[in-house]
Amino acid sequence: MIINVLSAKIVGIDAVPVTVEVDITMGIGIHLVGLADVAVKESLLRTVTALQSIGFRIPGKKIIINLAPADIHKKGGGYDLPIAIGIIAASGQMELPGIEDYLLLGELGLDASLRFAPGALCAAELARKLGKKGCIFPRKAAPEALAFDDLDIYGAQSLVDVLKILSRDPESTDFLMREDMYLDAAQPEQEEAAYMDFSQIYGQEVAKRGLEIAAAGGHNIIMVGAPGSGKTSLAKAMAGILPPLEREEALLCSKVYSIAGKRSAKYGLMRQRPFRAPHYSASLPAMVGGGNGDNIVPGEVSLASGGVLFLDEFAQMPKSITEALRGPIEDRQVVISRLNAKVIYPCSFILVAASNPCPCGYYGEKDRCTCTVGQRLAYLGRLSGPIMDRIDLQIWVHPVDTNALLDGHRGDIRAGQESSAAVAARVVEARQRQHRRFGRTMTNAEMDARAIQKFCPLDAECEGILEKVINKMGLSARAFSRIIKLSRTIADLDKTDNIEPRHILEAASYRFLDRRDPI
Repeated sequence: MIINVLSAKIVGIDAVPVTVEVDITMGIGIHLVGLADVAVKESLLRTVTALQSIGFRIPGKKIIINLAPADIHKKGGGYDLPIAIGIIAASGQMELPGIEDYLLLGELGLDASLRFAPGALCAAELARKLGKKGCIFPRKAAPEALAFDDLDIYGAQSLVDVLKILSRDPESTDFLMREDMYLDAAQPEQEEAAYMDFSQIYGQEVAKRGLEIAAAGGHNIIMVGAPGSGKTSLAKAMAGILPPLEREEALLCSKVYSIAGKRSAKYGLMRQRPFRAPHYSASLPAMVGGGNGDNIVPGEVSLASGGVLFLDEFAQMPKSITEALRGPIEDRQVVISRLNAKVIYPCSFILVAASNPCPCGYYGEKDRCTCTVGQRLAYLGRLSGPIMDRIDLQIWVHPVDTNALLDGHRGDIRAGQESSAAVAARVVEARQRQHRRFGRTMTNAEMDARAIQKFCPLDAECEGILEKVINKMGLSARAFSRIIKLSRTIADLDKTDNIEPRHILEAASYRFLDRRDPI
């Protein structure tokens, strides 16, 4: 008798069904077919040992295991569990009436214990689409799949637990994952995200204003300034003023982290926006994603999707890295192609970059700079025009005044020094205005040419100002549209329906690195 067990393979951020077919006939040997890689073929030895460790026998017949469809390459140890269940059911050693109701995924240890397998959230979404009753995952992988409350999600610690579930043993309810088991699950995430508060950053009002605009409209921003001026602290503080993830965004972010294996033992969907800060020496595959064959894993740009990608020492990064960001920033997705595979990952992030203005780092701070004009131009010249075109806000950050530092050290609260909570409230309100305008979860930075024309009308005065700005600064057509989108965000923070001249002027003031003579 042929036994079919449903499993899944992760392709990009989605799961596709893989049916594990097991047939036992007259003959000898165990044969695994279906375009399996070495790790899956090795699973036969693991599975046989695991079955024997809990008292099951391996039939002295020919066992044929087919992973269908045969034209999709299968990898990883996640097929151990469905293969083991298929052998038990096909050999008639145990009745498993629930075998058709669930999707199974998990790696087996030699003692029949279940080990973590990435992609549980994506697999659960597939089971829901296929109309399955639920899923059975390793205990450490199951919590993230609780985002789908219309599925029965079981977290098993061993193959014995899985057999109880599939045989509909009354004790199997002990393995059913429930929300009340994870009521405090959000607390660890909140503790991990200990972001600096805006009120703890003294001075830097221009930079704070720029970060508020960037957060409100989803715009990219670069801060240029001397060492110790607070660029890194400002970038970390920005994560604290971003609004919570919408469910659609949370599902997308959680799926990326699920397939990357970074959501183990975390309940449900991600609640906070990700903040990624890779070192400037990170490789190209680490940044945009990569891998061999179809084993393509997401990079930092995808792990930052829905949140912030902070790149410190931006001008020091290899040019191949900065230029590779051009496509993801513009398209908000990254396409990774290999000879036999092509994967698309989301990467809708806010780029927050920081850089020194010159090799010594002190240009613009009185007479401290020791660099020549050529050295300064060559340093910032590492950032090409196309990449600077895609950064909406360019802010020069000067060191904080000594008096402001002393006031902060004494605990004095100066007028106008707001907390992150106060700034976040304005950001949320501006985002809500955008959602009502577009009718969906979308920011001003995501507008295309048609949306700009529809939602950003300019009167004659605004058009005249914008024309003078573009001609004087020598900006590109992309910079033209980005100034309009930035003006729309400033108007949203100002709670006005129409873009006004002051909004255009403020938006244009945030571009200095891509003008004809930046230094």
